[in-house]
This record gives sequence, C-alpha cells and structure tokens, in this order.
Amino acid sequence: MPDAARPPRHVLILGGTTEARRLAATLAPKPALRVTTSLAGRVAAPRLPDGEVRIGGFGGPEGLARWLREHAVDALIDATHPFAGTISHHAALAAVTAHVPLLALRRPGWVPGPGDTWHQVTSLADAAAALPALGTRVFLTTGRMGLSSFAHLTDQWFLVRSVDPPEPPHPPRMTVLLDRGPFTLEGERELLRTHRIDVLVTKDSGAAATAPKLTAAREAGIPVVLVRRPPTPQGVPETPTPEGAATWLRTLFPDLTDLNEAGTAN
Repeated sequence: MPDAARPPRHVLILGGTTEARRLAATLAPKPALRVTTSLAGRVAAPRLPDGEVRIGGFGGPEGLARWLREHAVDALIDATHPFAGTISHHAALAAVTAHVPLLALRRPGWVPGPGDTWHQVTSLADAAAALPALGTRVFLTTGRMGLSSFAHLTDQWFLVRSVDPPEPPHPPRMTVLLDRGPFTLEGERELLRTHRIDVLVTKDSGAAATAPKLTAAREAGIPVVLVRRPPTPQGVPETPTPEGAATWLRTLFPDLTDLNEAGTAN
C-alpha cells in the first residue's frame, strides 16, 4: 500500500490526443497520483481530460524545465500529436535538465495495404510539390496550421477539413469543412464522391478515428500523399498505448499497485 504520509506523485501529461485523455482518465482517480494535463491551446474548444488542466505554452525547454521543478513533477509523459515535434524536442531537453523521467506515448503509424497508392513525403512542402502530377481536386486533412505550404498552388482546388477556421495564407481556391473526428467510412466515401476528389493529402497521425479516409481513397482508386511523422527524440522510451504508459509508471513507482488498465477512448 502507498505510504499515507507521502504526497501524491505528480504526473504531467503533455496532451491533446485521445490517448492522453484515456491515460488521464485512468490515472486521475488514483489517490497516490496527482495528474496534470497540459494543452497547447491551439483548439478553441478542446476536449478537457480528467484531473488538473493547464492551457498554453511553457516558454521553451527552459520554461518547461522550470515548471517541472516548481511543481515537483515526478514523471513526464509526452502524449502530444505525432506531428508536435517542437514540444516533443522541448520535453526531451527539459526532462534531462530537471532530472524527470520521460516517456513518449505514440500511437502506431498507418501501414499501406493491398490496393493503396501512397506517395510518402517528409514535409508539407514536399506534399505540395507532389500534387501537380497527381490531381486537381485535393482533399487536404493536414490541419489548419500548415496551409501556407499550399498557398502558391493555383491550379488545384482544395477541400480543407479542420476543427477550427484556418487563417491566411492558404490556397486561393479552397472550401473549408469544419469537422472533428471520428469519421465513418460511409461518410468519407460520400465526401469523396460529392466533391469529386482525385487526390488525398494527409499526415501519418495513425489515429483509428481518422483512418476511414484511407480506406475510402483505396476503394475509389485515389492516390494518397502521406506526410511521414517526425521521429521520437533520441533516447526517449516509447509506448504505443495508454496501458503501456501505466505499466511504465508502475515500473518507476512500484508502490502504485492500484493502477488498472487504461479505459476505452472517449
């Protein structure tokens, strides 16, 4: 049993993903833990996780290291989006500076199957460069933050799906669809038909909630431009599931005997 005189161990989750919310839902009820989830604040109305929540940046790796020390954080879990490369890099530096154990929680990436026509690239700029040879009616699902990479393309029409309205610069010929996953296969099929999409551009986020577009593209014979995710910072251990993160915490703190398996996604 945990020592009743010991203050709860403080776990900071860098969140914003379904996996981060699942992990917080598992950890927050445990009396031996204090759980804080940090959200970047880029979404106007984020889905708030269980436990304590802070919103906004830290001010670089130095600011994050200072926050870890000032708030007596015992363990740091980077459960940000697979493409949030900057905060992941800052987390790795801050964890070393503050001497706080760090784990990366990363859902597995997508894998092409029979019938898929994928063009894998390393950046949004490379995705934009590939489009003229592939199609003119583009379903763009890379988020609102990187639209400037496509702003110079005047021969393509873009259907841009985003949680919040995008701001300039963006493609001159563009229709915005404000929506949030999960998405259904039938819905994605209808969307491709209705808008006569002939090429899909997306990031390898790996989320099951947004994977149906890949199946719909395969069925329709539509090529996919897939932006590869950045690697996890060197030396940072990684797990693909909230269950794995809970196991990591049990290994760090053997007295946390009441950590159950992570629940279902909310």
